[in-house]
Amino acid sequence: MDGKRIEGNEVYALVMCVSILLFAPIVVSQPIPADKSQVEAWFNGIIKPVKERGKALDPKLVERETKPRIIKVMQGGGGEFDTITKAIESVPSGNAKRVIISIGLGSYKEKIRIERNKPFITLVVDPKNMQNLKFDGIAKQYGTVDSATLITESSYFVGANLNIVNTAPRPDGKMVGAQAVALRVSGDRSAFYNCRIIGFQDTLWDDRGNHFFKDCHIHGTVDFIFGSRTSLYLVLIFSTHEIFCIIPPYIYLY
Repeated sequence: MDGKRIEGNEVYALVMCVSILLFAPIVVSQPIPADKSQVEAWFNGIIKPVKERGKALDPKLVERETKPRIIKVMQGGGGEFDTITKAIESVPSGNAKRVIISIGLGSYKEKIRIERNKPFITLVVDPKNMQNLKFDGIAKQYGTVDSATLITESSYFVGANLNIVNTAPRPDGKMVGAQAVALRVSGDRSAFYNCRIIGFQDTLWDDRGNHFFKDCHIHGTVDFIFGSRTSLYLVLIFSTHEIFCIIPPYIYLY
């Protein structure tokens, strides 16, 4: 998948599209085109620039999205923190403003959790140098619910240009507790743009809340997308050797 640069104002727009696109009857009144080549025009026609939306936006939400705090993470120095976890820990409980955590070069072996009391967090990487967020958690050690490399429990989370990988080995069909989630999304109004979500069994747990995925690649084998919430997926690549999904009430276009 070609990387697509996403700037700060685009992160803002992506958050706003989640608040509008998923929670208004737009998809019903303006159906998604069956022809994938028309999807971008359809999407851009619905998600107008902020200045054109006027009173359609919640002013309290707009205020929380303006003048975001930027935190830089660099493994080799030069940033405010050298791990993503430390950057997230620096965000106060009850956070009420957008915090953009910009992740620099490196391969980050971390088990990352964004707790419910820390909304409005963005994780973003330069699309020309998409970095790995990786861990090898499995259900036998952590339980399926906590095996994920990245767990987002807060609302208004945005992930852009991320490689989210569970590096646990492919289940052999014999070991109990081999489930290995790459991403669990349990917060409301969350969005993922141009992300690669990689694992084998139980790759993406679309758990609770309403979510939006655009231009993402999801790889797995068994039950690699599962959960119980309503999400919108636009222009995806599914990569699998064995297709067996537990399908929640999703809207797909791929």
